[in-house]
Amino acid sequence: MKRLGYLFALAALPTAAHAQEAQEDKILAEIDARYDETASIARKIWEWAEVGYQEEKASNLLQQSLRAQGFEIETGVADIPTAFVAEYGKGGPIIAILAEFDALPGINQDAVAIRSPIAGKAAAHACGHNLFGAGSVEAAIAVKKWLDETGTPGTVRLYGTPAEEGGSGKVYMVRAGLFDDVDFALHWHAAGENSAAARTTLANRSAKFRFRGVSAHAAGAPEKARSALDGVESFNLMINMMREHVPQDSRIHYVITEGGTAPNVVPDFAEVFYYVRHPDPDGVDAIWKRLEDAARGAALGTGTKVDWEVIHGNNPLLVNEPLAKMMDEKLNQVGGITYTSEEQKFADGIYASFDKPKLELGSQSEIQPYEVTLGYGSTDVGDVSYATPTVGLRTATWVPGTSAHSWQSSAASGMSIGFKGTQTAAKTLTLAAIEIYTNPELRKEAKAEFDKARGPDYVYKSLLGDRDPPLDYRK
Repeated sequence: MKRLGYLFALAALPTAAHAQEAQEDKILAEIDARYDETASIARKIWEWAEVGYQEEKASNLLQQSLRAQGFEIETGVADIPTAFVAEYGKGGPIIAILAEFDALPGINQDAVAIRSPIAGKAAAHACGHNLFGAGSVEAAIAVKKWLDETGTPGTVRLYGTPAEEGGSGKVYMVRAGLFDDVDFALHWHAAGENSAAARTTLANRSAKFRFRGVSAHAAGAPEKARSALDGVESFNLMINMMREHVPQDSRIHYVITEGGTAPNVVPDFAEVFYYVRHPDPDGVDAIWKRLEDAARGAALGTGTKVDWEVIHGNNPLLVNEPLAKMMDEKLNQVGGITYTSEEQKFADGIYASFDKPKLELGSQSEIQPYEVTLGYGSTDVGDVSYATPTVGLRTATWVPGTSAHSWQSSAASGMSIGFKGTQTAAKTLTLAAIEIYTNPELRKEAKAEFDKARGPDYVYKSLLGDRDPPLDYRK
């Protein structure tokens, strides 16, 4: 009888597997059926191009889409008006899906294959966060439907996270305890390739350094003046010399945000905005101390005064390989995208604008090999990854070879190539969530990896201190 029972159980395995495959196929087909709605959301957010902490229209649109699907929504979380948490389901596991929607200032581009700024716009989705928000919402809706249709216990949450670009919106949400009960977090990003590589990031911190001097007529009474711009330029000179004497993987960059208005008026105020990055938070701290000393020295040498305001700070992303390998498997299951003849024409035009691109046209249909690697960007997802096991992916929403923060990325983010890559992300995130809900062994392995990576004595430390969200940092 035992042998007979074993044979019955063995025979049932393919049936169960086929049933799950059928459920997954149905959910993926529903994502395809919602393509027009997802594309419309992505396009509207692209058109609005709202910068960090000012994304009122984008936040409201995403909330409306989720509310219409039965999600309960808490708005204005972590003292951020445009941040929200949308929840559906009961019990655990609790899976968070992250959604971004802020644009970048200082760049602007129409959705065409030649350089073509849109008159009157001061920002653009050159990092594809319009796609990020729309795709994550679609994934959350698909997971919600799967939970309903299968009766699987669990909760899905969509975290609307503002101001990733230099505002560290997620850091304030982590600091407020909004991820304390989350079991796993999923995210994705726009890119020129399809990849679920276990990619960590650089820790970073930024601040606005403000120099104050004394105004006077630059020709008539220069001896009475103390130029705040001299303070900024002296500071920049010292930092540029310091670049030779920092660790190789460090990054330091700046922009002068105010330097005066007329050459014959010695400016009594000037401001420079700095970023410091390093693979390790302690490395950021060490370089930052030197930055502050240089600012003091520049003020002393130019007879000015200086103060600074830390704007944002992110921890590096904590890789979780069990989850990353699973995500790579799901991405390969979904596959890349193909272009229509019109999309190919667009892609040819974009590709022709590149100088020695790393990826070839056609690779948008491929999945890049899995690897563990260091990325030189930074993200506030890093802080989430220290709160709960976190995994992400990148999809080919842009023409292969495209760099983020470029007119080419903004162009593709506003048209069908970007929307198709968004579908790839939504499908992959949905399959990843299903796997986590149904695979207790994976959950156990990922949790163990997370605990080992953080260490037994880990205590969370924010790189931006205890400051309030800088809601006006883009104004």
